[in-house]
Amino acid sequence: MDRKELAAFLRSRRERITPADVGLPAGPRRRIPGLRREEAAQLAFISTEYYTRLEQARAPRPSHEVLAGLARALRLSDAERDHLHHLAGAPPAPAPGPSREVRQSILDLLRRLPQAAAIVTSAAVEVIAWNDLAAALMEDFSAVPRRDRNLVRRAFLGPDPGGRRLFGVSDLDEFRRGSARRLRAVAARYPADPEVAELVRELREGSPAFARLWESHDVAAAPVMTKTFQHPLVGPVTVNCDVLDLADRDQQVVIYTAVPGSPSEQALRLLSVIGTQRMDVPT
Repeated sequence: MDRKELAAFLRSRRERITPADVGLPAGPRRRIPGLRREEAAQLAFISTEYYTRLEQARAPRPSHEVLAGLARALRLSDAERDHLHHLAGAPPAPAPGPSREVRQSILDLLRRLPQAAAIVTSAAVEVIAWNDLAAALMEDFSAVPRRDRNLVRRAFLGPDPGGRRLFGVSDLDEFRRGSARRLRAVAARYPADPEVAELVRELREGSPAFARLWESHDVAAAPVMTKTFQHPLVGPVTVNCDVLDLADRDQQVVIYTAVPGSPSEQALRLLSVIGTQRMDVPT
């Protein structure tokens, strides 16, 4: 526990919050910036004496419950909350499972890529956000159950055995190897998450190919630079794959772009007009 740094950090966070931020009246005699110590203590549900000792670097190590109260009272960001725990000598507990909440700025980014297909995947390789072109190129994810949006499950178990499996991608075997390795690392990061455990159990029991890959204990996945989608309407679409890691959410943004001037770029432009409508079946 770094008492001096913890004290300075608490004081700096308290002084940046105005009474109005937390629904308190400012009052006519307020002479200090931010909240008073007694106000911060009240919001954190701890005694003013104990909070004062924390800011004076004289208090014993706070419990996880106290740290949670301080983070809530001082409106700490995720990074600030982790920093608070480390200063207190009590590293934050790992997240119980992969986050499925996508930042609004990332959702806005997907919409601003009209000539690129883009998806966001969770740590467990579930598609949790996508733009219109990704829906046209791969599948309208809004029209399928959530369990069928998991790309590892799709790669090994269907849901369309004998069909075009995983959107007709050219690198299915490579994707299977990489996703199995990624899922093994995810299972180690989230050992208490029931969905991850159930996904691994289902894959091991339902797919001999996955079971063999799982038993290899490999965890490093090679990046995929290009792939080709065999689209039923526009034919083969070869795209470059760029992956952006969102470390704070343990998510990835996967962006598919075609070489400028190529037939695949023309196919993507056509798909951006067609959208998810089916033109290969009678109406």
